[in-house]
Amino acid sequence: MKRFFILAAAVLATFSYACRGGNAPAPLRTTQSPGAKTAPDTPTALPNTAFKAELSLVDPPKQLHAGQKVTVRVKIKNASNDTWWERGAPVNTRSDNKFYIAAGDRWLKADGSLLTEMDGRIGIGKDLRPGEETEVSLLIMAPKDPGDYTLDMDLVQEQVTWFHDKGSPTAKAKVTVVK
Repeated sequence: MKRFFILAAAVLATFSYACRGGNAPAPLRTTQSPGAKTAPDTPTALPNTAFKAELSLVDPPKQLHAGQKVTVRVKIKNASNDTWWERGAPVNTRSDNKFYIAAGDRWLKADGSLLTEMDGRIGIGKDLRPGEETEVSLLIMAPKDPGDYTLDMDLVQEQVTWFHDKGSPTAKAKVTVVK
């Protein structure tokens, strides 16, 4: 029995030494979909090819009262060939949210002109690989004046750009605001 333990200890020590190889441990790798890039070591702006999203509003409101706050659900699909890192990288400890990816809305007047550039914002909540989807709930506030408006939903990489500025379509819903 003693011989067995000595042999087992020798095999374990040899295996441990061979695996270690005297080198530093290999960096962690993230499994990627074909065509997806490896994770950046530090937060960074997405490449231009990554600003492709498919957005849809789930049961958007048709009518709201002036100034009413309501939560809307937004389906988000990564339609690019690049992974969207929720925080711009797997680890981001920045306090200014730079590079985070979020859903946000704006209100357009009946003639299509901009009423508000920024209403609500919510982070996408997780990394999204190419083709992956998620759903977020965003608190919005109806315009203060009654009328017909368009709720326009988009994604933004904070302090970089809105996805629509790179050609990605937004999700829109017609909303009538009453007193």
